[in-house]
Amino acid sequence: MSRELNVPMGSPVPGVSEPPPDNGGIDYRDWVRRSYLELVSSNHHSVQALSWRKLYLSRAKLKASSRTSALLSGFAMVAMVEVELNVKYCYPPELLIAFAVCTTVLVAVHLFALLISTCILPNVEAVSNIHNLNSVSESPHERMHHYIELAWGFSTALGILLFLAEVVLLCWVKFLPVDSGGADNSGACANAAAATATAAPAASSGGWQAALASTIIMVPVGIIFLIFTIHFYRSLVRHKTERHHQEIEELHKIKVQLDGHERALQNV
Repeated sequence: MSRELNVPMGSPVPGVSEPPPDNGGIDYRDWVRRSYLELVSSNHHSVQALSWRKLYLSRAKLKASSRTSALLSGFAMVAMVEVELNVKYCYPPELLIAFAVCTTVLVAVHLFALLISTCILPNVEAVSNIHNLNSVSESPHERMHHYIELAWGFSTALGILLFLAEVVLLCWVKFLPVDSGGADNSGACANAAAATATAAPAASSGGWQAALASTIIMVPVGIIFLIFTIHFYRSLVRHKTERHHQEIEELHKIKVQLDGHERALQNV
């Protein structure tokens, strides 16, 4: 006895789309309008995602700059306070002036970066903790973009270079009086001739050689740091440029699609 298959008359065949019904279906005008709204909505979400990415990047930069500035400025202040100057040794005036100026500028630069981070970061954090796509417009990271980049540059590039110079100067101030020939000559700083006379035997002392060794080590480190900084920022700018070109191409495609939908709406 054969068994018959009960197949409904209106069932769709796999691989073939069923045409919309005449009554109660979606006509061409509604379909075009709905496609247009979906396209605009997707474009809006992509813009929101880009804004949130900028917000998270600004927050990460502010956090990194605040931590780095607080750490390096603290080290500089400790080095300034804890360094012990030998009152019996005639330090070169240029060395003392350079050490004082470098320490002051280093602390001022890092404190300025810390000030910017402390003022802007709470406002960015307050918005980033809100789980709402439209709340990104309330964050001041777009308006304060130049200040954020300034704090980032002061804390990473300029601040670290000043810290390297601070280490070199500290080594000279700390090790130069060691085993120097004029260490016990309290009147060597009375005139320039005595200072020159005591500086000659100091070149063969162990402290002078230790300070020179630290300088020789730190100079290539500073050059490598500069090369890496320039290469990193150039690579970052190149990456951003490529991303902007891709976004422009995507916006051009969206514009072409929107123009096509507008022509379709006009023709209907």
